[in-house]
Amino acid sequence: MADHVLTASGQACLQSLLKIWFDFDLALSKAPIVKRLEQNRLSHQDYQKLLLNLRQQVIEGSRWITRCASSFNRDYADVRSMVIGHAKDEHKDFLLLESDYLATGGDVSVIQAASKNIGSEALHGFLMYRASQENPIDLIGAMWIIEGLGNKMAGKWAELVEEQLNLPQSATRFMRYHGENDEHHLEELYKLVDRVATNDAAIKAIARTAKVVARLYILQLEEIDSD
Repeated sequence: MADHVLTASGQACLQSLLKIWFDFDLALSKAPIVKRLEQNRLSHQDYQKLLLNLRQQVIEGSRWITRCASSFNRDYADVRSMVIGHAKDEHKDFLLLESDYLATGGDVSVIQAASKNIGSEALHGFLMYRASQENPIDLIGAMWIIEGLGNKMAGKWAELVEEQLNLPQSATRFMRYHGENDEHHLEELYKLVDRVATNDAAIKAIARTAKVVARLYILQLEEIDSD
């Protein structure tokens, strides 16, 4: 649990986000590639495809976060600073995915040349659209889903991959990094929630964007099996 003590409106927003996360967690377990991972049926090719598809989403991540930061006006200068810090922390994460792919025996030129799948295209398009609006406080909902996934799932998934495929930790660096570091990012999100979730309209906007991002993230994972 976060050390930051939330205001009443912050608590109301957090309750909405926790409900959305619970629904996302259930849907996540039904995505075919996640189901194979959790049922000890993941193949070496599955893991390479997962890395390849995640890389195309992650390389765009710092772009929409940076765009988001630039869209806050002077009244949200403190929020802009926090979001810029978040982008700085993650703008080279795609290099970890490339390193993991190479450690599995993959050709780095393949992962670098791959295009986004349909789910990744939809997710990136939505995030860039929202990030281009003035004072896009609702994108805190997007960060909640994506950072929550890293905090709650990445470490566990890394261990499952290593066990099932007999891979070294050098092949799961991306997941391990997020499993260890996204708790700090979530703590920052608690502060952002308190800062911007000041009324019902803001809470509803944050929750709606969290729902959209959760659905599109699942679509991205589902599309891995369509390749």
